[in-house]
Amino acid sequence: MNSTRILGNTNIEVYSIGLGAMPLSLSNRPDSKKAHSVIEEFINNGGNFIDTANVYCANESEIGHNEILIEKILSELNQKNNIFIATKGGIKRQNNDWVANGSPEFLRQSCENSLAALKTDSIFLYQLHSPDPNIPLTDSVGELLKLKNEGKIQHIGLSNVTVEHIQLALSITQIMSVQNRCNLFDRKSFKNNVIEFCHKNKITFIAHSPVGGHFEHKQRTENPLLKNISKKHDASPYQIMIAWLLNQKQSILPIPGASKKRSISDSMQAIDITLSQEDMQLLNFI
Repeated sequence: MNSTRILGNTNIEVYSIGLGAMPLSLSNRPDSKKAHSVIEEFINNGGNFIDTANVYCANESEIGHNEILIEKILSELNQKNNIFIATKGGIKRQNNDWVANGSPEFLRQSCENSLAALKTDSIFLYQLHSPDPNIPLTDSVGELLKLKNEGKIQHIGLSNVTVEHIQLALSITQIMSVQNRCNLFDRKSFKNNVIEFCHKNKITFIAHSPVGGHFEHKQRTENPLLKNISKKHDASPYQIMIAWLLNQKQSILPIPGASKKRSISDSMQAIDITLSQEDMQLLNFI
């Protein structure tokens, strides 16, 4: 299996498995030493793409926690120049809920705050975290284009979107990535044609929650068919789920989350698994 993926229609190569950093900043997050070990293990296994967001934190009082943590650890590891960081804006934390806010003013302030948190002059990939039903998508994406033209972001992405959203955004500017929830048990982005559309238009599809997400991953591993294929390959169910995604299309970039060193070490080994056509057919029937 190819160990790298090309981002969008650029010539930028990243390792085929990224890191979803959200678990490092939730209310039940690991301590800073363990978080450091997760990111270090990820990099030691060849990883160079980390996904974050300003709202990855325990509550609304610590917006930017995940971005600040990542910057600190990468600086300690002397790896800031070697890692591609994608972050997001367009959601606010309100009474512990996540509420979309795609207003140009909020997006601009969120981007400025992320620049400060990441201690950078330009964010590699800035993604609209979610369309705001109360704000025209063209207004939200238009502001991201202004920020790009100002050099504050280098590439624009979308998250939690449909084909219609992507088409509308493409009428305004180039889109590097689309990030939606996607895994063996949640195939909405296959069924609604988002993945195929991204593939045809050279947009990287970033699959978040590729092993079921922070709250569902353990129950997913109990599926009998998944367990059988895992046993056949002497692999963990998590590795099989990631390998399944990697085998779908070269434009898919899974970003498993991890709060423990052994979790990311396990996930990164999915690159070495070769699923047969029969394996893929069986898994497709889950």
